[in-house]
Amino acid sequence: MGIFDFLSGEFIDVIHWTDDTRDTMVWRFEREGHEIKYGAKLTVREGQAAVFVHEGQLADVFTPGLYMLETNNMPVMTTLQHWDHGFKSPFKSEVYFVNTTRFNDLKWGTKNPIIVRDPEFGPVRLRAFGTYSIRVSDPAKFLREIVGTDGEFTMDEISFQIRNILVQEVSRTLARANIPVLDMAANTRELGKLIGGEIAGQLADYGLSMPELYIENISLPPAVEAVLDKRSSMGVIGNLGEYMQFQAAEALGRDGGGAAALQAGLGAGLGMQIGHAAAQSGPWGARPATTAPAPSPAQIAPPPPPIEHVWHIARDGATTGPFSKARLGRMAADGDITRDTFVWTPGQDGWMRAEDVAELAQLFTVLPPPPPPGV
Repeated sequence: MGIFDFLSGEFIDVIHWTDDTRDTMVWRFEREGHEIKYGAKLTVREGQAAVFVHEGQLADVFTPGLYMLETNNMPVMTTLQHWDHGFKSPFKSEVYFVNTTRFNDLKWGTKNPIIVRDPEFGPVRLRAFGTYSIRVSDPAKFLREIVGTDGEFTMDEISFQIRNILVQEVSRTLARANIPVLDMAANTRELGKLIGGEIAGQLADYGLSMPELYIENISLPPAVEAVLDKRSSMGVIGNLGEYMQFQAAEALGRDGGGAAALQAGLGAGLGMQIGHAAAQSGPWGARPATTAPAPSPAQIAPPPPPIEHVWHIARDGATTGPFSKARLGRMAADGDITRDTFVWTPGQDGWMRAEDVAELAQLFTVLPPPPPPGV
């Protein structure tokens, strides 16, 4: 080392810190022997603070700016140590740079469900998660309470503790908020502000503040959400009777299953009417004695309409239909079906010839039977 380098090192002493890690909160300026020279230049950039620690005692805190470390700029340090002019510093100090910018997009979430008493559903279990941001608001207190003598302190070293504080307050706030579960999504902003205000004092004891807290989602257990979806579906359907009629009408437009669906729906309606009539009778089918007058003819319900069958036709290895009875009558008159045509309707035991079905045999009475053999 030349004499010029030696003198430059003794006369010029620059203390500064640049960071590109994005997760470092505190970094100690490393200098062999921790020697800080009289008249050294200290550069504190925006988003930083510099904390001087002399012989284990916090001396000064510097905000952003350029400082010449002299007695008139370091009143606290002057009371701790007498400064002499010269190449050798009579004191040894440590400089800690503290990152005072926001650390954003930090995740939080409840590990276990929170049991709350919902005014509509009763006791339910909730889970919540979101994001938050943190920053150092009091560098000196943060250094005393959290960092200590750690030469490099990152956000990961304290994020677990902050999450514990945050989740505890989230559980307490949701449990006593008395907000229905279905309305919590509309109140996440208010809940976030309430939770942030509750933990502000505890974070201030660490020299920290939480500028932002977001609740992204509050969810129910999957089983409860499935039941809630069914309940919502029922609300969308509305009148169940009208919905069944609509389904039956749509089924008529499809081949095969449409007729069976209509038949099943009509059978269900007939069964409900029979059950209602049986409920009006006493045990063993006997109507209980009553002194009430007999209902007038206007009060007697009309009988249910007859069930209209629909038919399928088997011909040349293929089936067609369904056809109504009136349509089969026109087909018989046009010669499209004969007595020997095989037909089937829901509830019938297999395919039968048309003339063997009592309901369809009358379609062929207007036509003369085939001539007897040999005539």
